[in-house]
Amino acid sequence: MLLTLTVKDFVIVDSINLEFAPGFTVLTGETGAGKSIMLDALSLLLGDRAEGSLVREGAEKAEITAEFDTRLRPEIGAWLADNALTGDDDLVLVRRLIDKSGRSRSFINGQAATLGQLKQLGEFLVDIHGQHAHQSLVKPETQRGLLDAYAGSQSLAQETHQAWQDWQAARKARSEADRLSRESEVERERLTWQINELTELRLLPDEWTALNQSHSRLANAAELMQTAQFAVESLSEMEGNCLTMLSQVQSRIGKLAGVDPRLADTLALLDSVDAELREVVYSLRDYASDIDEDPSQLAEVEGRIDTLMSMARKYRVQPQELPAKLEDWQQQLAALEASTDGEALALAEAASLSRYRTLAEGLSGKRRQAASELSSRITEEMQRLAMGGARFAIELAALAEPGAHGLESIEYLVAANAGTSLRPLAKVASGGELSRISLAMQVVISQVASVPTLIFDEVDVGIGGRVAEVIGHLLRQLGKRYQVLCITHLPQVASCGQQHWLVSKQEQQGKVRSRIQPLPHEERVLEIARMLGGAELTQTTREHAAEMLATNDA
Repeated sequence: MLLTLTVKDFVIVDSINLEFAPGFTVLTGETGAGKSIMLDALSLLLGDRAEGSLVREGAEKAEITAEFDTRLRPEIGAWLADNALTGDDDLVLVRRLIDKSGRSRSFINGQAATLGQLKQLGEFLVDIHGQHAHQSLVKPETQRGLLDAYAGSQSLAQETHQAWQDWQAARKARSEADRLSRESEVERERLTWQINELTELRLLPDEWTALNQSHSRLANAAELMQTAQFAVESLSEMEGNCLTMLSQVQSRIGKLAGVDPRLADTLALLDSVDAELREVVYSLRDYASDIDEDPSQLAEVEGRIDTLMSMARKYRVQPQELPAKLEDWQQQLAALEASTDGEALALAEAASLSRYRTLAEGLSGKRRQAASELSSRITEEMQRLAMGGARFAIELAALAEPGAHGLESIEYLVAANAGTSLRPLAKVASGGELSRISLAMQVVISQVASVPTLIFDEVDVGIGGRVAEVIGHLLRQLGKRYQVLCITHLPQVASCGQQHWLVSKQEQQGKVRSRIQPLPHEERVLEIARMLGGAELTQTTREHAAEMLATNDA
């Protein structure tokens, strides 16, 4: 339930702070006083688009804040928790700032929030019925949406629509595959032949690098062996070799190390050099023994190199890139075969269609049940709105092809007078009748709504007399279950309110300001008398106004 609404520097409002009560509250005022400003501010707070023109002239920014009691909607707490926007228990505070450039910032429970989050939260909190709702009532999408809202099948309708889109995508994929299957046979044959050709080479990872290293070693085997042998001889075998001379040096310095201890470190270094030189000799001997000066092996390696180079030139890549090229072709062929796997795609299409039909049939069942009940209830309300003998019905006609929104078309039918046949709403109802039918629908649908606050913005336009009185009583009755706010110009409706606010405008220092104030009983009498008789109040209109209030409060 809406508890408070604070509006600052918004349009022609400098500052208002409103406290709301349960039940049925009416807002009245002269034309142009700004009766809809509160509604506009609340709509903006709950996600409507912001514009810089909404900031009051001379102000830097507009600010709108509202507090809601959420005890009747425990799912709001879960939503706030999921979005990390929790605040005080059973309360939610929403705030929005708009500057002159049109930029806005939004907050839920003091934490920054997105416009999408404001809209989602608003769907839990407030349901607004605009004064022009009846104008869209003849549109198929509106009729379908209202029926699904009453049936409680909006989520199922969305799932059905998504399933239809998935089915269409699968259908398109299968059709495209059929086309590609015919057109891409040559491409598949080319890829298959190329893959086979490279596969026969039995390419190994990093083979090109290994081949070049092997070729270099085999081509220089004689020189490598000669160099290794020369090094071994120089270090350990020929006369005057390094190891022999090093041994002599070690011996002489070793004798003198006892004379001068400073030579100990040098002797230790010589010992280390001796050990390392011997390791070098052992390593070179092993190396030389492993060198195989084999012309046939060299020829084999050169042949392999020529084969790879020839294949690389053929496909215009470097030899080392051949394994990657083979993998790329294999992936292309796999993708091509998957995209043209008609059997698999046909199965996917059938599965998508099956899921769609399951959802759509469930949706149809809910719609049929809701259509029957809603038709009866709206027909009943129409009798109360001076449409005696009129009938309302919702026709569900099976579609020749499954549709994006289900298996049937939905059309609202009406017989405006007793004894006449049902015909499409758009072809039968006048503007006044449409307005009354729309109100009847809003009242019926609202009775099953879970949103705690309902706002009606001059939905009684074009209605007067006894029908206006009925509307007032309907809204007051609705106020027993919900918090109901109604902007009205009809005294019959206003007199049914449990709370009454007056919207007025005043001129201060050459600027117009809008004011909203609650009316005590005596001032309510004067306001309703004004609504009955215009600017000049007579004793008769005052007495009539007082009587209307007394009757409704009895």
